[in-house]
Amino acid sequence: MYINNEVISYLQTNRILALKLDQAVSAVGQQVTNQVETLGKGATRLLYYTSCFTDEYNDVCQQQKTEDMRFRNAVIRIIQQGDVVYEMLRVYFEEIFKYKTNAQLEHIKKALMAVNVHIAASTLTGAGYALAVATSVRIGLNLSLQLSSLTGRATGTAAGIVATYGLVQKAADSARRLQVQYPAYYSALYMQQLEMMYFLIEPVFERAGAREAQWSSDSGIANIITRMIR
Repeated sequence: MYINNEVISYLQTNRILALKLDQAVSAVGQQVTNQVETLGKGATRLLYYTSCFTDEYNDVCQQQKTEDMRFRNAVIRIIQQGDVVYEMLRVYFEEIFKYKTNAQLEHIKKALMAVNVHIAASTLTGAGYALAVATSVRIGLNLSLQLSSLTGRATGTAAGIVATYGLVQKAADSARRLQVQYPAYYSALYMQQLEMMYFLIEPVFERAGAREAQWSSDSGIANIITRMIR
């Protein structure tokens, strides 16, 4: 059976990396799973790897290998650049605001001020406002999520390996949902090699109805921002 040793090495046997992940991934959403669910997803993902033995399911095997590598690359980005949550929020708001006129941005700003949400943007442009809103939302996310709490502490054990693949499966499931529900945002994250980290903020997006921004009015976008901040 194919086992991606690089993923296991990065997330289970390297305790220094695990510690850095604990420190890097914080203030996000809610506790999205429990150990039983994670182990179940991991066992399912490992079972899928049996498809590597059959030519007709080779595409399934290749897809999982690609997901494993993109998950690993996203983890490396967390270590190198730190706040991946802010980066995903920045990409999201850039996608929302990139086609907005100054008049539309002003309307969104006034709608936010009406509910006592003040965004400190130095310039009222799509890119500038995206940075300011992403910063405000990021500051407002005050709950904590640690990757080690999702995979468990069974470093180097069979349970630890299964839990690691449970986390990768969770990330893959979340990314696939986003690809269907908000293709433009998925593509933007994919270009940044961040789509496999979307699961970290998916609970926040669900609570705020953030995926609806792709077809919402300016007032609707202001409501989404308000829910994300509060």
